[in-house]
Amino acid sequence: MAQTFGTPFIGREDELARLTGVLERAAAGDPRAVLLAGDAGVGKTRTLTEAAAHAASTGMTVLTGHCVDLGDVGLPYLPFTEILGAAAADERLAPAFTAHPAVDRLIGTASGTGGTPDPGGRLQLFEGIAGLLADLADLTPLLLVLEDLHWADQSSRDLLRFLLSRGVLQRPSPGGPPRRLAVFASYRADDLHRRHPLRPLLAELIRLPAVDRLELRPMADADVARLVRALRTGPVSDGTVRRIVDRAEGNAFYAEELLAALPGDDTPDSSGVPGGLGSLADVLLIRIEQLSETAQQVLRTAAVAGRRVGHDLLRDAVQLPEEELESALREAVGRQLMLPGDDATYSFRHALTREAVYADLLPGERVRLHGLFARLLAEEGRSAKSAAERAHHSRESHDLADALAASLEAADHAQLVGAPAEELRHLETALELWAVVDADARPESHDTVTLTLRASAAAARAGEPHRAVQLTRSALARAGADTDSELAARVRYTLAGNLIRIDSLNDAFTYSSEALALIPAEPPSYTWVWAAATHVMAARQVGREEDAERVARQALEIAERLRLGDAQADLIISLVGMEAHNRRTAQGRDRLRRARELARTAGNLPVEMRALFNLAIGCYESGALDECLTWVGDGLDRARRAGLLSSPYALELRYLESLVLYTLGRWDECARAAAEDAELLPSAGGFATGPALYVALARGELDAATTGARALLDRPFDWMATLVASVVLTDAAALRGDAEEAVRRMSASVEALTDASVSERPDVVVRLAALTLAAVADAAEESRLSGDATAAKRCAETAADLLELARSTAARGEDGTEQGPEGLAWLARAEAEGVRAATGPDVDAWDRAVTAFGYGDPYELARCRRRLAEALLTADRREEAAEQAHGARDTAVRLGAVPLREAVDALVRRGRLADTPAPGDRIAALTARESDVLRLLGRGRTNRQIGEELFISGKTASVHVSNILAKLGAASRTEAVAIAYREGLIEPETTAST
Repeated sequence: MAQTFGTPFIGREDELARLTGVLERAAAGDPRAVLLAGDAGVGKTRTLTEAAAHAASTGMTVLTGHCVDLGDVGLPYLPFTEILGAAAADERLAPAFTAHPAVDRLIGTASGTGGTPDPGGRLQLFEGIAGLLADLADLTPLLLVLEDLHWADQSSRDLLRFLLSRGVLQRPSPGGPPRRLAVFASYRADDLHRRHPLRPLLAELIRLPAVDRLELRPMADADVARLVRALRTGPVSDGTVRRIVDRAEGNAFYAEELLAALPGDDTPDSSGVPGGLGSLADVLLIRIEQLSETAQQVLRTAAVAGRRVGHDLLRDAVQLPEEELESALREAVGRQLMLPGDDATYSFRHALTREAVYADLLPGERVRLHGLFARLLAEEGRSAKSAAERAHHSRESHDLADALAASLEAADHAQLVGAPAEELRHLETALELWAVVDADARPESHDTVTLTLRASAAAARAGEPHRAVQLTRSALARAGADTDSELAARVRYTLAGNLIRIDSLNDAFTYSSEALALIPAEPPSYTWVWAAATHVMAARQVGREEDAERVARQALEIAERLRLGDAQADLIISLVGMEAHNRRTAQGRDRLRRARELARTAGNLPVEMRALFNLAIGCYESGALDECLTWVGDGLDRARRAGLLSSPYALELRYLESLVLYTLGRWDECARAAAEDAELLPSAGGFATGPALYVALARGELDAATTGARALLDRPFDWMATLVASVVLTDAAALRGDAEEAVRRMSASVEALTDASVSERPDVVVRLAALTLAAVADAAEESRLSGDATAAKRCAETAADLLELARSTAARGEDGTEQGPEGLAWLARAEAEGVRAATGPDVDAWDRAVTAFGYGDPYELARCRRRLAEALLTADRREEAAEQAHGARDTAVRLGAVPLREAVDALVRRGRLADTPAPGDRIAALTARESDVLRLLGRGRTNRQIGEELFISGKTASVHVSNILAKLGAASRTEAVAIAYREGLIEPETTAST
């Protein structure tokens, strides 16, 4: 770190010891990170400087990057560009860069050069930087210091998230070299308002096992007093020290500035700290006013440039003779207001000093200086940093035409380095400026429609699908009657594609139809083919299969004529979904493999991802789960290498991977993958970790599962998120025995999912119906046992309606095809639950369900085996019942499915299905009073009602109920009544209870 301090290091010994301890661990091969928090001026930079000095003294290489405050201007990856630039300039480290060419884009852009834009290379850049840092750490123990994260751009935040969660802090593979690396990052805690973009990142990072948070609290008064006395070269009175300590409130920087503002003759009798000083800014301005007028001019000019400014740029801005500039800078450095850097730069010693100077500028002075810097940066070159800074200075100087041009340049550079969030910000700024810039001053090579389309693409790459839709709608609004028909069609089919991603399917079909109508199929054109391909997807989503197939075949023929391989691939995928040999068949998957090759050859990654997703989901739907995982792995690996892990099909593949792991009973892997993905997924991809909620629910973590499900519903509507939440909340209601809530939840879910798909009911309705039927069947059995014939009849009628819903959904299917193994298994379970609700457990029905789930879902198989055991026990087929019960229990124990294990254990006790019943499994004799209480329990009486009828207290009745549950081996009052009826301990009522 270039900063040097002439002040003693006081009051932070414990914090420094923690940091040096982390450095020692890192040097030994245990990579660590520390997030250093504290208010402005509390000593973060000084503490990091001391830690960096210690690291350097032990042989570590220290690389530092700074974030800067330029308002809403995005300087993508600025701190990492600084770190990598310093590493590339180090002759010991420079050779490592040759193995990571993806990093050259970032360093090349920083110097004004670079290749062609590659929007899909964002992850390649991230992995390249992670790999480079790992290689550098092999060459030398490494400390990365990032200062002022509260000013970091979104791309830098994303890269830091990647490096700490998946990159440099991951332990190397067994047998590999230790990774000798530490990361220290500081931020202002007092700047983090509730909606500050750094807050969610910090919340994620501090959960990582290799990341610690260290907060610098205000210094103790005694330490501030020591600091003041140590700083003063001459004597300082006790009264002055006391007043500084009181005023500084533990802020070291404030204390230093108060001391520096003192007159030079402080004595016990002097007034000490000037009484007119209010805020820290007042103190700083008094310090600055003590400088010569020339030095003040240099500081004011530098403040407009930012926290740090290059010597040449500052020289050109102040327009002073070299000797006068050097004298002024020497004065500012001598007063410790500015610090020289090793790279011919000067920086304010503290950001608060720069902020105070900038705030004190006159409005006209501020505008003039911003304009001056904008002109100088325009002459300096077309680097990413200068373009973004120039846009900022031009806006502040009200030169909106130049701000527009600079914003467009900055957007180009952001695209080049894979920073879609910053690209989007610059494009949105350009669109705002376009309306207020005179027509003759606008760039001739751009128009608002294509700019808005480009902004929508950046929003989609940045993981903001709803913003992408808004921007594409804006492009449509900007496209007037005189807009070229091909551009007008492109806007509409782009909007249709974005609407499909947010499940607004009716609107998607409307716009894709309009796009197709705007241009003719002949003569053949690229635009018509892609408009047709988008229309085919939209038409299928709304059930217009004939329309979709007709357009798809016509478009495929034209795409073949034009040799548009990626369009051919996209259309083949759509056609496979409409043909008899669909993705569930070997023939269909052969065609999908061909589509994948066409897309890969054409270099169209999104279409290739679509092919890989369909190959994977086709295997899943046909019950080939192991093959499914193979295709999922291929797809995610392709997405990872291409930088598309947050693209729609990559998110679907992540969900599918979790779902298959859950289905196969690999629950720990499922939960672990979800925990890792939760750190990286965009908010719109939360559904991808959904199967981990199924695991939590099955393991008895009902509160955690339902909370996670409701969080999915709290976001903007997403069809997959709604599906996941519907399954969790419906099954949770069933597990709680709340049949009414299960029915309500299922009805709402079916309505939401069907409205969104605008076609036949989705296949998941069969599963939702089966889960709801389980709760209704439980309620029906309880009603029959208690003698409530009316309630039992009502439950049977509800079950009949649910069963019909399941049957009709399964018969039609959401895409007109027959159900696969999973759908048939859920239908079999629905049938069995329907019979149980109507007449009681049926052996044949549950035997069919057990057979159906044998395709590879051990948990649902075990749940069905438990019910089959109940049916066999009712039929007095005890040995078979015991076999099924013990098999279900073994699975429940292996999976950690606590509720299922407890239910099976209760069944084993109740039915005496243990190999050798233990004494506790036999029903102990009930006392006469307990028999009376049990009889009233069978009538559904509460403890208070039992007490009133038997002339005992409610508390005594509660004791009797507890004794009854223990003697019957029942977990609940309902189960106790069921056992009592079966064992003949009480007789069913002959009339319905009231």
